[in-house]
Amino acid sequence: MRVVIVGAGKIGYSLAQCLVEENHNVIVIEEDETRRNIIQNSLDVMTIQGNGASPKILLDSDVRSADLMIAVTDSDEVNMVACMAAKQAGIARTIARIRDAESNGEAETEFHRSLGIDLTINPEYVTALEISRNLMIPTALEVEDFADGKVRLLELKIRSESPMIRTPLANLELPDNVLIVGILRQNKIIIPNGRDILLPNDNVFLVGEPKSLDMIKDDFANILDPVKRVMIIGAGRIGRSLAVILEKAGIAVKVIDKDEERCQGLAKMLKHGFVYCGEGTDIDLLIEEGVGDADAVVCLTDDDKLNLLLALLAKEMGTKKTIVRVGRTEYIPLMEKVGIDSVLSPRLITVGFILSHVRRGNYVSVSLLEGAKAQAMEVIVSSSSKVAGKKLKDISFPPNSLVGAVVHRQGVYVPNGNSILYPNDRAIVFALPDTISKVEKFF
Repeated sequence: MRVVIVGAGKIGYSLAQCLVEENHNVIVIEEDETRRNIIQNSLDVMTIQGNGASPKILLDSDVRSADLMIAVTDSDEVNMVACMAAKQAGIARTIARIRDAESNGEAETEFHRSLGIDLTINPEYVTALEISRNLMIPTALEVEDFADGKVRLLELKIRSESPMIRTPLANLELPDNVLIVGILRQNKIIIPNGRDILLPNDNVFLVGEPKSLDMIKDDFANILDPVKRVMIIGAGRIGRSLAVILEKAGIAVKVIDKDEERCQGLAKMLKHGFVYCGEGTDIDLLIEEGVGDADAVVCLTDDDKLNLLLALLAKEMGTKKTIVRVGRTEYIPLMEKVGIDSVLSPRLITVGFILSHVRRGNYVSVSLLEGAKAQAMEVIVSSSSKVAGKKLKDISFPPNSLVGAVVHRQGVYVPNGNSILYPNDRAIVFALPDTISKVEKFF
C-alpha cells in the first residue's frame, strides 16, 4: 500500500517507522526542513517539503496515486484541510488527528465523514480511555480488549511467591480458554513454548476470556483492592478527559495542576471531583490531600522525568498503584524497572489505533505493547485466507508469533495444533515486530 503521512512529528515518525517495517510504500510531507531531514536520513521513505494541503503537492503523481493519507500535524485545522483536499485529489481514504475534545461525538464524526475525513482520532481521549481500563483492573499493568470484549489481554508482573513460577508452562493448570502468549524478561519479549518457565519479576501476557482471567490473575500477581479513589496530577487534555471518565464510573477523583485556568475549566466539568491548583511536587499538598490513601495516582504532566519523580513520591507515601504518561518511549523500561506499575505512551496508543485502519479489511484492531516490542492483533478470517479451513499445525505459521485465542460463533477458545480456523472467526494474534508482515500474508 502507498501511504502519505502529513507531519513528521513524533506520531508521524513512529507511524512511518511501523509502516516501513511492514513493507508499505511511505511518503512523508513536512514543512519543517529539520524534521524532514531527520526522517529522510533515518527511514526508507520518500519525503516532500511543503504543506500537505497544497494543490501543488497533492497534484504530484506520487502523492495522487496513494491509497491512504494520514494527517498528524500539530494543527487540527491543517489536518482536516489536508484530508479534505486529498479526497478531492483522488486519494481514497483519509485519517486526521483532531485533538479538540468537542469533536468526539457521533454527530461530529458523521460531519467529518461528510467532509471527506474517513477517520478521526483524538490521542489524548484514546489514552484516557486506556488508562481508565487499566484502573478498572488494578492488578494489571496493561489491559487490551478484543472481539467486543469477548477476549482480553492482560499484562501482569509475576510476584516472587507465585505458584506459577519455575514450572514448565505445559504443566500449569490454566483454564481451557486462557493462554500465556508472551513473557517480558530483561527488556525482551519471548514468545513461549510449553518448555519455558516463569521467573520472579517476569511480566507475563495472558490472553483469554475475561471471566477466566479474573479467576486466575491473583495466582500470578499481587492482589489489589478495586480502585475507588484516584489522584490525577496534571489537568491537560488527558487529565481532563480521564477525570470525567472516572467520575462517570463512580470513582472519587482529585486533580492537581499548577495552571489556574486549567483548574477552573476542569472544576466546571466535574460534579463531585475536587480540583486543586498547586505544584504536584509540593509534598505538603500531597499529604494534605491524602496521596497515601489514594488507590492509584496517575501522573500526566508534559515532563517525563517529573512524572517519574511524582510517581515515586506517591509510592513512597503509600499509594498502591501508579500510572505514568511518557512521551519518550525509550524511558518505558527504566520506569518499569524502578517500580512504576504502568507506563503508557499516547504516541504508541495512537499509532496502534491508526495501524488498525491502515490494515483495514480483515484487521479489526492493533495494540502495540511494551514500547512496540510486540503487537496484539485482532483479525477476521476470510474465506480466501491461507489459514481458512486448515489445521494450525499444517499451516507453518511464522516463528515469533502465535494465535492466542479464537472467537468462533460467539464462543472463545484457545487453539492447539489440531484447531481449524473458519471464515468469519476472529483470531487474536500475538507477534514480534519482525514477523508482522509474514503474519499478514496468512490472513
